[in-house]
Amino acid sequence: MLALILTNRELPAHLFSGANLQSFKILFISIILEAFPFILLGVVFSALLQVFVTDAMIKKFTPKNPIAGVLFGALLGLLFPLCECGMIPVVRRLIRKGMPAYIGIVYLLAGPIVNPIVYASTFTAFRTTPAMAYSRMGLAFAVSVIVGLLLYKFMRTSPLKSATHTRFAPHGHSHSHDHDSAGKRFRSRVASILSHASDEFFEMGKYLIIGALLTAVLQTIIDRSTLTAFADQPLFSYLFMMGFAFILSICSTSDAFIASSFSGMFDFGPLLAFLVFGPMIDLKNTLMLLTTFRVKFVLILIALTAGLTLVGAWIMEVLL
Repeated sequence: MLALILTNRELPAHLFSGANLQSFKILFISIILEAFPFILLGVVFSALLQVFVTDAMIKKFTPKNPIAGVLFGALLGLLFPLCECGMIPVVRRLIRKGMPAYIGIVYLLAGPIVNPIVYASTFTAFRTTPAMAYSRMGLAFAVSVIVGLLLYKFMRTSPLKSATHTRFAPHGHSHSHDHDSAGKRFRSRVASILSHASDEFFEMGKYLIIGALLTAVLQTIIDRSTLTAFADQPLFSYLFMMGFAFILSICSTSDAFIASSFSGMFDFGPLLAFLVFGPMIDLKNTLMLLTTFRVKFVLILIALTAGLTLVGAWIMEVLL
């Protein structure tokens, strides 16, 4: 708006047409409705971790060997299949509880893809190309493992923001220990769970709304015909589909159906890059990542994930 004012130009009239405004409203509300349940699930699970899981338990069950730890993080989504919308509060809580940061980041990247729900949705969306489902799981697993090993090798300090590291400290696990009766202990724990969940829900929710707003605006502006200009460009088709996945910010349980609609336009590799990069890094979870992790770390994580996804998708297309 400021740029248009300074250059003495008006907004394009077609942006405010009834069809575009209706499309914007539908997209914005659908993204919010799609993501909020998963954020709610994530913050409730995070609150349960805070109240019932001690630091000692996390340290006991987390593998000490870095390779085993990275594999553990990459496969954790099989047990806890959360969408990317709800991953960040859970991972933040796990790291605070004592899980090594590199394992938490591996779970953050792999969890939204390497889980049975996403596998089933991808297999259903690509019935005629079942290799897409296998390739998506395999590439997501490989990218997250490589990122985890690189972080273990080169990361020397905690990626969490210092303010985030201490926030919500008053609501510790010890709420219930001062009470004598089982009923009071139970009520105290329930109150603590609700307190943690509400704090994190409102903290993450506002950034989800901002991300959904930007995503809906961009989806409304970008015309489908624009996609065809990039489909025939070998490198740009990958970059464009990864950028498109970043902008769309679609939940990993449903993005395969969006990708399948472009199967007649884009080749196997760009579609695979779309399906792997989007759930790992998109617009709305980038905003949430920036509230939890240091800016430099987030930028490095995005660059690593994008580079490995690009190379991996190209290799998979050549092999298949």
